[in-house]
Amino acid sequence: MVELAGIIILGILAQWVAWRFKIPAILPLILIGLFVGPISTLISEDGTQWIQPIWNGEEGLFPGESLFYFVSLAIGIILFEGGLTLRFGEVKRVGGIIGKLISLGSFVTFVGCGVAAYFVMGLGWKVSFLFSSLIIVTGPTVITPILRNIPLKKDISAVLKWEGILIDPIGALVAVLVFEFISVKGDLGFTKQAFIEFGKILLIGFSFGISGGYALYFAIKKNLIPHYLLNVVALSVVLLIFVESDIFAHESGLLSVVVMGMFLGNSDLPNLKELLYFKESLSVLLISILFILLSANITLDDLYLVANYKTAILFAIVIFVVRPLAVFLSTTKSSLKTNEKLFISWVGPRGIVAAGIASLFGSKLVQKGVEGAEYITPLVFAVVLTTVLLNATTARYFAKIVGVFLKKSEGILIVGASEFPRLLAKYLHTNGRHVVVIDSNQENVKRAKEMGVEALTANVYSDSLKDNVELSDVGYLMAITGNSDINKYALNKFQKQFGENGAFRLITSEEMEDRNNNPEQGLFSHIDDFASVSKVAQEHPSILELPLKSKEHYDGIMDKTDTIKESIPLFLKDPKGDLRIISSHNKNMEDIKKGFALVYIGKPLEVEIQEN
Repeated sequence: MVELAGIIILGILAQWVAWRFKIPAILPLILIGLFVGPISTLISEDGTQWIQPIWNGEEGLFPGESLFYFVSLAIGIILFEGGLTLRFGEVKRVGGIIGKLISLGSFVTFVGCGVAAYFVMGLGWKVSFLFSSLIIVTGPTVITPILRNIPLKKDISAVLKWEGILIDPIGALVAVLVFEFISVKGDLGFTKQAFIEFGKILLIGFSFGISGGYALYFAIKKNLIPHYLLNVVALSVVLLIFVESDIFAHESGLLSVVVMGMFLGNSDLPNLKELLYFKESLSVLLISILFILLSANITLDDLYLVANYKTAILFAIVIFVVRPLAVFLSTTKSSLKTNEKLFISWVGPRGIVAAGIASLFGSKLVQKGVEGAEYITPLVFAVVLTTVLLNATTARYFAKIVGVFLKKSEGILIVGASEFPRLLAKYLHTNGRHVVVIDSNQENVKRAKEMGVEALTANVYSDSLKDNVELSDVGYLMAITGNSDINKYALNKFQKQFGENGAFRLITSEEMEDRNNNPEQGLFSHIDDFASVSKVAQEHPSILELPLKSKEHYDGIMDKTDTIKESIPLFLKDPKGDLRIISSHNKNMEDIKKGFALVYIGKPLEVEIQEN
């Protein structure tokens, strides 16, 4: 009981440490598992492990085959959740570079690492290519924490983010297929019967996966499942499909749940997001338990097995040869510069799917007596640790070395996507700024996207924005919603991460009454709140520019806007085209001269001035 409770406590502690220090969770999980497992034998009084998943085959926390059953079911649930995240529409949308990375890049990695493992480690072709299939995947859980605090161009962050998201289920599918083929071939050799058995696994896996996905889809769409049972019923169906598929064709269960997840992920299921949240929470718990158990189940003999110069050479080829080759071949004739390709080549940490499946497949192949199978688990775990440690400690410095590190984050995040912020975002985008608007109202987000503006459906009270690596170049924050409490909350929560160059919000109706005591974070005007800016945007839905002649000209226009109340100043545009946000707290701009322009929304100001 103490050991079981300890595993859960240590697992959640590892997740917290990962969150606190912004590192991939798999790193502390594996290190803790190794410490309480094989390493503990060096410091315990009787030379036994503090946590012993299996001992003498029939003893320990999971005696006999029970550990493998638990690992199989846990990996099945994790792969189902991975399948849910794969949207074929997104693959088509990102296309180009990312499409090539997850197709051509994966193929290069698969072949290159397989050949390297065969010639360097002396492993058989079967084990070599299983190893290479397992290390295809990177995954968002290892990429996101590494990139979260590195200011990069949006294009680079997007490539790495989408590669990790899309390659996770694809890599898992490839690994499962390779394992199935090895399992069948190991028993039957390269015979007609072997290919028939392999075809049977594919047929059963895809059939059960699609059938199970459709059955769950139909039940949810027809409201046959009460809302409070939705998540647990989905979990039970996943386990049912996994077990049934495995009964009809041994080792086809993993394939079935991956296919089932992909089917539901690409359906129009209204509860998909809710289902995904539940599976993510469950995956966190399973991963926390799983990787401490799997790491603890590694022995010192396993570690000694890969502690040699051959392993170092193999890792050097994987990191410094195969990964760059895959990236450069996939980005040929793309818009990426050489230094950007170098950085993408450097950031390739292997993740949770690789380590989890490796332990399961490695153990099963060892039991089958496949030569060299004992290398699979320690080799893949070592690759995961090496790449995660390398990238987590050097990615920021490497970004500076190759010149992709943004010294100043010029991107703009706008909280709120009603008419006024949409117009604002459209103008900024047209003027070459990376601008993203967020709103919890899906209709507002849809309208923003129709205007060609990058928009996200997001809630400021959730933490999802902090994990969005595509916002790593954001340095300005504007809160422009109709709720002053949300505006203030957004600034308090996100100012440090997204507002390093400036964080602003609209003033409240109460603050508008005290014109001489506006907050320092007030935006645009000291006499306009959300209601008034929305009214102006509705009556005059255009953002205009007025050339300035001098500082006095600017001051006169600003005085005019205080009385007209039909025009609101937004930015100053200098002769180079750079924009400066006008604050309601201090509108004094000392270096204004001819060549500057005032950017504003509302009734044309030049007409008003001429009439005077």
